[in-house]
Amino acid sequence: MSKSVVRFFNVVLAGIMAGMVFGVWLGCDPKNMSFPGYVEYQQGLIAAFNVLMPVLGLIVILLTALSAVLQREDKGTFIVLLLAIALLILSGLITRFVNQPINAIVMTWKPESPPGDWMALRDRWWSFHIVRTLAIGMSFCLVTASGLRR
Repeated sequence: MSKSVVRFFNVVLAGIMAGMVFGVWLGCDPKNMSFPGYVEYQQGLIAAFNVLMPVLGLIVILLTALSAVLQREDKGTFIVLLLAIALLILSGLITRFVNQPINAIVMTWKPESPPGDWMALRDRWWSFHIVRTLAIGMSFCLVTASGLRR
C-alpha cells in the first residue's frame, strides 16, 4: 500500500474523529441543560458513539502507526506521528477509564428522577471530554502537519 494512500486515510479519519468530538464540545454545554434534557441528550450520544468512537479511535491509531512506520526514514515526521499516537492513546485511556464508566451510570438514569450526584458526574464527564477533545484535536493537527512536510 502506498504511503500517500495511508496518509490520505489517516488524515481523513483523524479529521472525522476530531470533528465529532469538537462538535460535542462546541455544540452542547451540558451545564445549561435541565436534568431531563441532559439525560435524553447524553443517552442518545452514548448510544450513537459508545462503540463507534473507540473503533474509529483504534483505526486512527493503527493508521497513524502505519504512517509512522512508512515515514521512519524522515525522523521529524516519524517523531511528529509518534506524538500524535501518544495523544490518541491518552484520549482513549480517558475515554475508557473516566468517560465510559460515567456513561454506564448515565444509561441507568431516568429523566424523571435525578440522582443527587448527577451534576458532579456531569461536570467530571464534561471536563474529561474537553481534555480528550484537545488531545484528539492536537493529534489531528500533528497528523495533518506531518503530511505537509517535505
